[in-house]
This record gives sequence, C-alpha cells and structure tokens, in this order.
Amino acid sequence: MGERPGNSSSSGTVEVKFFATLQRVVGAKTAVFELAAGATVRQLLDEMIRRYPLLKPELLDDAGNLYSHVHIFVNGRDAAFLADGLENVIPPAATIGVFPAVAGG
Repeated sequence: MGERPGNSSSSGTVEVKFFATLQRVVGAKTAVFELAAGATVRQLLDEMIRRYPLLKPELLDDAGNLYSHVHIFVNGRDAAFLADGLENVIPPAATIGVFPAVAGG
C-alpha cells in the first residue's frame, strides 16, 4: 500500500563502483548486488566478499574489520563517518563507491 509499481519492499539492487586496484580484483569498474530491504553497509561488504573472495585481504584485516585506509562511500559520504558506521542502512537507489588506499607522489 502506498508503494510505487516496480518497487519491492523485500529487496533491491545496488550498483557498487570499485576504484583503483579494486577494479583489477573484481575484473570490472562496477558490479550490481541484490540486497534485502534494510540491508546495511556491513551486509553489502559481506556480499561483495562472498562474490569476490580476493577482495577480503584488500578490504579487511585479520580480525574482519575494514581497514582504516579503505573507504566505502554511500551517496558521497564515507560510511565510517555516518552515525551507524558499517551498520548504516543503505537507502534505496544509493550510489556506492569503494576506494582502497591510494598513494601518489
């Protein structure tokens, strides 16, 4: 009730853009993930690693925590700085970007 046609209250897709060295690991610049409604950034992270196991050592430390030099942006905002961090719920049609450490000189 009140839901627009074509929208699902139980799931949705989110496109994740990978940057720098992560594109090589994934084999593409973007990937689409199906997530349950109310899915968190942590759940998306788990799904990314399930689909692309080689991402795990690039994103997570031995304790399973996101490296501090890796940034996951939700609608242009670093998830680490959102109120609930990785437990932040991903809004519908969110833009997600995953950035590894980048060095330059």
